[in-house]
Order: sequence, then structure tokens, then C-alpha cells
Amino acid sequence: TDIARDLFDGMDPEQAGKLAKDKGLRIVGLSQVYPFNDWNKARDTAVRDLISIAKAADAETINLIPRNDGAGRGDGERQANLIVALTAILPMLRDANIVGLVEPLGFLRSSLRAKSELVAAINAIDGADHVKLVHDTFHHTLSAEGEVFAGATGIVHISGVVDPDLRIEDMEDEHRVLVDTHDCLGNVAQLRALLRGGYSGPISYECFSPKTHALRDPFAAIKASIEFITTQLRAEANLRR
Repeated sequence: TDIARDLFDGMDPEQAGKLAKDKGLRIVGLSQVYPFNDWNKARDTAVRDLISIAKAADAETINLIPRNDGAGRGDGERQANLIVALTAILPMLRDANIVGLVEPLGFLRSSLRAKSELVAAINAIDGADHVKLVHDTFHHTLSAEGEVFAGATGIVHISGVVDPDLRIEDMEDEHRVLVDTHDCLGNVAQLRALLRGGYSGPISYECFSPKTHALRDPFAAIKASIEFITTQLRAEANLRR
């Protein structure tokens, strides 16, 4: 994971799942297996282990992250690697009745940048019942892929970039902050397109910036960001009436 701590801070998964349920919360997903599309015995074990933990905690999905180190990007190579991995993973997901969320990463070094390639692979293995994509607003912008795939989307990750002088090709996780009026990624427009396409699933913040992590009052900041987004979406809805 991106957090240097044990999953559930070392708590037993069943206990963690019960704690969440008692508080009226859902464990939407567990992260992660990386790099899932560099398939081998170790990756097979990692997927099985994460599914087992997810089932014990009553989590709804597991997260699968593609290789992001510059390798495996060749045309033909990356598509073949994706099919191999998804073909191996799909029966595990079906047996456990759990969904695998695959997150295309828009970085130029990523081995899976385009959601369209992922959707094609999912359809090729007839896996739409248990494999969904992650629409990440940051990576959507980096990939320069205009189309959204609302029907194939299992979760949406949102974050903003607010530096107007930062080139898209120079954007990194460290620049990802809460969404506000200075957002350069078009989060509201992306959410609008997804909602118009019929998306009704969870929307989750994924802000990696140290500035966000250091906020003195994160609750207030997150609340203000959510209010900004919902106000913009409602204003658009009212204009269309």
C-alpha cells in the first residue's frame, strides 16, 4: 500500500470488518496488488491473499495496480500481459464473489494508461461481472483520454492539482490535493460526465500531497471541498432544467 503501516493497523480482518459494520460503514475496497500485470507465482499468491483478507473483512473489492516503472509498455506486449493477468485473476474473483478494481495510471512510464485498453481486455475475457475499472480524475487527465466508461467503472478517485504553471507531463502524486475552485484537472466536468453516463458508485478522495496530509483541520477542508463540488454539480443540473 501507499501507507507504511500494516493493513487495518494489524487488527484481525474479521474484527476490522465487524468494527466497520457496527459503525454503519462499508469497507469498499482493499489495496493493493502491484504490479498485477507482471504475472508470476508471487503475484498469484498476492492476489489470493488479498482476496482472503477482503473476504474476512467483508470488503467489497480489491485493487489491482499496473506496472509503473517504464517496463512492459510496448504495443502488443502490454495488452498481452494484461490479458494473461486478468485471465488468471478472474476465476479467483468469481470463486470469492468479489470485484477486482483495476486502476489505469496516466503516467508516461505506466504499462496501462488507457481505460479503453482495459475495457477491451475485460470484454475479451467476458469479465465485466467481476472486473471493473477505477476512474481516477488525475490519471484521466494525464492519459489525455477523453472518453469516460461509466458503465465499466467500479469506483472514482478524485484529487485536484492547483498549480497553473505545472505541465501535465510533470504532474506527480505529490501534487494531488483537495479539489477547489483552483483545480486544473476538470474534476467537476469529469464527475458530470460520469454521472450523466449513469455512474452511481462510490467517489473517494486520493490526495497524496504532503500539504494535504499536514492539514490541521482535515475534516473542515474535506467538507469544504465536497461542498464546492456538489454546488458546481447542482448548479449545472439546475441550468439544464
